[in-house]
Amino acid sequence: MASYTFDVFSTLDGYGSTDEWGGYWGKQGPELLDHRASLYAEDQLMVFGPTTYRMFSGFVLAGVEFDPWVVQMSELPKVVVSRSMTPDEHLPWPNTTVMHGDAVDVVARLKEESKVPLRSHGSLSMNHALMAAGLVDRIQVTIFPVITGLTGQDPIFRGAAEFDLDLIEARTLDGRTQELTYAPTVHPVRPR
Repeated sequence: MASYTFDVFSTLDGYGSTDEWGGYWGKQGPELLDHRASLYAEDQLMVFGPTTYRMFSGFVLAGVEFDPWVVQMSELPKVVVSRSMTPDEHLPWPNTTVMHGDAVDVVARLKEESKVPLRSHGSLSMNHALMAAGLVDRIQVTIFPVITGLTGQDPIFRGAAEFDLDLIEARTLDGRTQELTYAPTVHPVRPR
């Protein structure tokens, strides 16, 4: 069975984005970018929800110049799990297939059939559902050294179930950014 990694960027206070700071919150360095490139140099199947796919493909259509790791991600095979995208919808990001249906069912099938690991970058609500279903083997959180209490958007775990996390790996990149990789286990919540 293929492994599944939920890969996400975050501020220290748990936000996934902001309109005020720019990409990486201005904290990218050569070690981070080289490490990200090494993660995406391996054969793997990318899995996205429709919102994240449309965001990335919008960058492609706009001609945004990508960092090397995003270029590598762009070249990997990609699956968009969607109930709303149509088969004739324009898919500007190369190597993309739309799989219709519930994300839990689609990813469970992909894990059974794939000969390479599965990875998702972003796609928060989809990955929350996959975590709750026990389909996420690793959560890889890259924590940038900023607090965005006033401008932060997209809390990365808001609305997720409750989980116990076992730390698999921790690394510091460029002396300031933390990458933490955990194995999640659903934490049983007692009825009130």
